[in-house]
Amino acid sequence: MLFATVVRLKMWFFTLCCLLLLDGSSALGAEQVPGAAVPFTVEMGLVFGVLGLAILLFVFEWVRVDVVGIIMMVVLPFLNLVTPAEAISGLSSNAVVAIIAVIIIGAGLDKTGCMNVLARNILRLAGKSEGRIMTFISLTVAFISSFMQNIGAAALFLPAVLRIGRQTGIPASRILMPMAYCAIIGGTITLVGASPTILLNDLIAQANELGTLGVRVEPLGLFTQTPIGIALVIAAIVYFMLFRNLIIPQKEGDQEDNAIMPSSLADTYQEIAGVFEVVIPDNFGSFTLEELHVRSRYHVSIAGVYTPEKKTKNYAPTRYELIHSRETLAMVGNEEHVRQCAEELGWIFKGDLSVFAEDFSPNNAGMVEGIVTPRADLVGTTMREQRFRKSNGVVPVVLCRDGACQFKQITREVIKTGDALLMFGRWEKFKELSRKDWFAFTTEIKGEEVREDKAGLALGWLALTVALILWLKPLSTALGHPIQVSLSVCLLSGALGMILSRVLSIDEAYRSIDWMTVFLLGGLIPLGLAFQKTGAAAWMATSIMGAMGQVPEIVFLLMVGILTSFFTLVVSNVGATVLLVPLSMAMAVEVGSDPRLVAMVVAIAASNTFVLPTHQVNALVMRPGSYQTKDYVRAGVGMTVLFLLVLITMLSLFY
Repeated sequence: MLFATVVRLKMWFFTLCCLLLLDGSSALGAEQVPGAAVPFTVEMGLVFGVLGLAILLFVFEWVRVDVVGIIMMVVLPFLNLVTPAEAISGLSSNAVVAIIAVIIIGAGLDKTGCMNVLARNILRLAGKSEGRIMTFISLTVAFISSFMQNIGAAALFLPAVLRIGRQTGIPASRILMPMAYCAIIGGTITLVGASPTILLNDLIAQANELGTLGVRVEPLGLFTQTPIGIALVIAAIVYFMLFRNLIIPQKEGDQEDNAIMPSSLADTYQEIAGVFEVVIPDNFGSFTLEELHVRSRYHVSIAGVYTPEKKTKNYAPTRYELIHSRETLAMVGNEEHVRQCAEELGWIFKGDLSVFAEDFSPNNAGMVEGIVTPRADLVGTTMREQRFRKSNGVVPVVLCRDGACQFKQITREVIKTGDALLMFGRWEKFKELSRKDWFAFTTEIKGEEVREDKAGLALGWLALTVALILWLKPLSTALGHPIQVSLSVCLLSGALGMILSRVLSIDEAYRSIDWMTVFLLGGLIPLGLAFQKTGAAAWMATSIMGAMGQVPEIVFLLMVGILTSFFTLVVSNVGATVLLVPLSMAMAVEVGSDPRLVAMVVAIAASNTFVLPTHQVNALVMRPGSYQTKDYVRAGVGMTVLFLLVLITMLSLFY
């Protein structure tokens, strides 16, 4: 009984929140009279039925979310709710094309190492604390979203967040959702931060020209809403800091990406737990690695040596490497063995990587198992004779033969076909080794080629893209030749520049696109279009606004915020704004409230869209964060309520 009640409550809640993201071009139309009654029709009933189907599929996850989008493309034209062209129009919409382009731009920045630099600087400022990293990233993305489209800010930071997660061991799911929410909220800080606020003054001017309000409404300034936007961002960060363990999932799949040792090898090589750092004390003197016998005594391997005086790092030291005082060593093995080695040799055990944190992070290095092939030059010789470390730049850790694994003196063993060798090193060295055909690798060699020489080009195309978005239209208008270019075309210009200048290839660009996100949003856009085209949106708005009656101003503003929050999930933030601004301003005049203030409430509340992954930013992080619909519901319900409370509180205190 209790379960059935919970399900009914969930279904009612979901009925009050689905589907964002229309292209933004269609809405009620200027000729609609605010507050006029709209009759209920059969088409409206069909739209609500399709909406209910989508809700069921989202809630119970009978199919993947992108399949839900495809179902909408098929069902809606069969019911004659949209035309066949409108059913697939979402795939070419401004929002979806913009997402594709900005993902390609982000991939270009990642390919050239720019995201490495960004991740390094974030870690330098925030350390390895999950809370500080989440706060720093969320604040930065929110600031960028205050003057740039939120999807662009989120997509540009996505590669950096994934790198930081792999480097620190913090699951991406713990960072991506707060980042996404703050990217959405960041658009409320200024008048140019999000599409609803950009449209607001145009809608106010249109109402003034029509004279339907009976009063003249002054336009909003660039920073009129800034106190509210800043308060909302701070509230979101505090919300996640306090409740993140309850509302943010930690996906098991994240840990796989964060591990030095692949899970497929964990059972075989149980003694190899990770990579740890030790520091040589001042009075140690100088010894070669061969003299220390750390491998034979402690079953550990030294994979890196950092010399502070020269500020140099050796990633695969040979047995002749001299170890000096004050140097930092990276040691591969079991933590207990590394501690024992450090204690008996008088070294200082530091634990997790610090000096080698970036060099040996899962982004850049890892464990690989290779089976010796019959054609390998190693067969019949020893690794010492082949100078294996020096010539290949990787560290042999364990040798397995006939079901037995050994650590001691493996470089002196005569290698046979079929031997399994566990190695540790940087990905670029493993890629070079793979070209020799010495090994059949049983694990993936990760990492990609980084084209650092193209970093300047990538940053240049990003700067040009931002300039086109911000200044092309006003500059061309000032010169007397206005150019009508959409956000998607500006972003495609940057993506095309990345490809033509060979920052990344066209195949790499295609591989970078998350097609699940594309089809999810592409299929939901025509559902939002049907909701408006049949008049279902207008019917709901006029019915609710008409039933509101005489209430105190603060209650009226709260009701407008709630209504907008619902509609921004039913149609789109732009569609909800165009629909509700004229209607709410007319109602404000009737109840004696400030129509300018009410219009601002609508534009800000249009960003209160957190409960479902149907907002483009939420959809963008869904796959990288391994999120499910229930994860958005768990975090989004509280965030939605908090958003409204902060909005109304700031209005009552400062406006």
